[in-house]
Amino acid sequence: MKKFKILLGASAIAVAGFFMVAADHIDAPAVAGGTSDITDFYAFQGEDTDNIAFVANVQGLLGAGAETQDAAFDENVLIEFNIDTNGDNIEDLVIQAIPRDGKMYVFGPYAPSTTGLNSTINDAASRTVVDITAYGETAVTATSSTGVTAFAGPRDDPFFMDFARFGEITGGTASSFNNPGTDTFAGSNVMSIVVEVPKSMIGGSGTINTWVESKSK
Repeated sequence: MKKFKILLGASAIAVAGFFMVAADHIDAPAVAGGTSDITDFYAFQGEDTDNIAFVANVQGLLGAGAETQDAAFDENVLIEFNIDTNGDNIEDLVIQAIPRDGKMYVFGPYAPSTTGLNSTINDAASRTVVDITAYGETAVTATSSTGVTAFAGPRDDPFFMDFARFGEITGGTASSFNNPGTDTFAGSNVMSIVVEVPKSMIGGSGTINTWVESKSK
């Protein structure tokens, strides 16, 4: 078992059948640009409607080419998806992802022995292991015997935001966004972790609260 402590987090509420997103691309200097920096969190019903997909993107604003080519998941940073199934805002289940020697190890979902800021990986928990997809290569996925499917690797930043127009609106020189606007993140990449889980493993089709955290040794 390895212990981790929280660095930062993002939150959202996922309801089976709906799509929810939380995004945070511009952080304080101590966090921005680091390997633990979460840019986006998505939770949505899978193409297979019996599944829910959880997506955490880190290390935002990576330029195409060498910058993304050289980017890598940090083996000292744990990405933890937290799932609250009873509405008390305390995680009842966790899905934990950590890289080791070119592979992403995904544990869970399982009930954690501790909750809150500190986390411990239970190496005996069910796991899904997937090769980390290299930049420019076809996506590699892996599905475990429990039905959990995982992906890890660089991907185009999916979040759309017109920051220049946003600045004009908040500055009082514009009243609304253009349609279409200008995508500030066009051409930039993120390091992405995607985990698709059968709903039966997290309590069926009811409402859940879910949030993601990055934690460092």
